[in-house]
This record gives sequence, C-alpha cells and structure tokens, in this order.
Amino acid sequence: MTDEALRQLSPQFEAIYATTGRPSVPPEQLLRALLLQALYTVRSERQLVEQLEYNLLFRWFVGLAMDDAVWTPTTFSKNRDRLLAGDIARQFFAAVLRQARAQRVLSVEHFTVDGTLLEAWAGQKSFKRKDGTSAGPSDDDPGNPTVNFQGERRANTTHQSTTDPESRLAKKGPGREAKLAYVGEVLMENGHGLVGDACVVQASGTAERDAATDLLQALPSRPATAGGDKAYDTRAWVETARAIGVTPHVAQAPRSAIDGRTTRHEGYQISQRHRKRIEEIFGWMKTIGGLRKLRHRGTARVEWPFLFVAAAYNLVRLRTLTRAMA
Repeated sequence: MTDEALRQLSPQFEAIYATTGRPSVPPEQLLRALLLQALYTVRSERQLVEQLEYNLLFRWFVGLAMDDAVWTPTTFSKNRDRLLAGDIARQFFAAVLRQARAQRVLSVEHFTVDGTLLEAWAGQKSFKRKDGTSAGPSDDDPGNPTVNFQGERRANTTHQSTTDPESRLAKKGPGREAKLAYVGEVLMENGHGLVGDACVVQASGTAERDAATDLLQALPSRPATAGGDKAYDTRAWVETARAIGVTPHVAQAPRSAIDGRTTRHEGYQISQRHRKRIEEIFGWMKTIGGLRKLRHRGTARVEWPFLFVAAAYNLVRLRTLTRAMA
C-alpha cells in the first residue's frame, strides 16, 4: 500500500529534488523512514537514524542495501524540512484514502467529528505578556531560571508564547491543567473507523466546531450525518451543519439544540455508538504515532505530522481490514 501511494506522488517528488550541491536524500526514502518512525514509536530522528544503522527490517522498508551508508541525523533533518515546506503529507494522506475508496470500505454518508489538544513544543515560562511588562526571571539558574506566576492573570488576549507564538493556552475540560496547545480535528467515516479528513487549527473556545464545519463542507457529497460529543450541541453549530446539508447526530447537552425529530431515528443511535471510536484514533496517534508532544512549531508545520500520522493510522487499519476480507 505504501508503494502504491508513493508511486502516485512521483511527480511531486521530482519537483523537490535538490539540483545543486551534494546528492540529496530521496524523498521516497525520507517518507518511508518517517512512516517507520510513526509505526514503531521512534522518539527522535537521531534514534531513527541509529535504527537504520543495524535494523534490517528498517533498511529493507526504506530501500537501503545492507552495505549502504546511512545519513547523519543533521542531513536527515535538513532534507525532511524540504518535505515540511511542501504539501506532501496531505497528498500522501489522499493517496492512502484513494486506496481505501477503491476497496469500498469508506462510508460516504455517515461521519463523526471531534478534536483533541496537541501539546505545543513550548514551555509555560515562554508565555509572557505581549506588552513586555512580565516579571523578569531570577538569575539563580541562567539555563532554567525560576519564574514566579503567582498573582498574574494569564490569558491569550494579553499573553503570547515567545517560543511558539501561534500556540494558545487551552484545556480540554473544567478542572484540568491549561497548556500551550493546538487543536487537531478529525473527520472519521463511520463505516470502518478510518480518518476521512483532518486539520490543525489554533486553540480557542470555538476552534473544534469551526474546524468541524470546514471539514464537513469539504465532503465530496451531501446529505450526510455527523456524530459528535456534547461540545457540538450548540444552536449555532447545529444550524450551520443543517445549512450545509449535514444532519447533526450530536450527544445531547442539558439544553439541547436537537430534539425528537432527530433522536427518534435509529440512525441517531447508531451514530452515538460509532462516534466513540474516534477516541481510538486520537489514542493511537498520541501513544503510537508520537503526537503526545509536538516536535514542530507553527500551525502549518504542526499540521504536516498530524496528517502524516493520520495516514499511517489508515494504513494500519486498511491492513487489518484487508486481512479480514481475504
């Protein structure tokens, strides 16, 4: 399946080959190595290069012979940045999805939307006032100084991270710790639990609902249904979903925006059962795919690994489905 997806991307790879200087790392091998990093939970690119030195399985999958020299971690990172600058992750994701569509395992009518917080690569000490009046750090440890936040009201309107300015202070629920983060939104098709689309946006009170609307609007065909948790049960979002031809099958909040005209149908109950499977996607992406803590900064660069790991999840899921149908 990976071979087929990469064959479809050959024209795009030709455009990003370096034409001057030393021979660059082939983009196909870079993508294969990054895919192994997601599938086998390799924590860093330095460890990935070390694995390629002695792991014959990794060498075979990437396309390196037993006696081929492996790239240095610095060379790998610099060549990877060329992939990050392009739209290769989304195209690879789309190529994997086309294979799923060809096997007829994708639902075209029933979906689930949900979002998760992706912890940014920025510390709380970098979250400072925009006007520069934050209290300065102590000089007890120049490498990791002590910063006292006591009595300081911190909010995204008045503060910003100096490490990752696009990240936002957010928390998933009441009573939980607020962290600098992004929102990763996933559109899951309910047929077999595959990722139908995904994106990353800046965290805010309405980020999940806004991102879900954008993903639903991009659906190739409507009408459709969209399951979701109680966070989507707002009058504004329900009306917006219906306006674009999507029936909202969201869990009901105490003052629900949907009524018996929606909940009385059997399809609503089916959507409520299937919507919980989207948490399996987030769990895999964070524990196996390595997205519990981000390694990149900026919305565009964060979205690249999010889409790529979503494609890796789909590959694993497709493998299971192919075996089951054989």
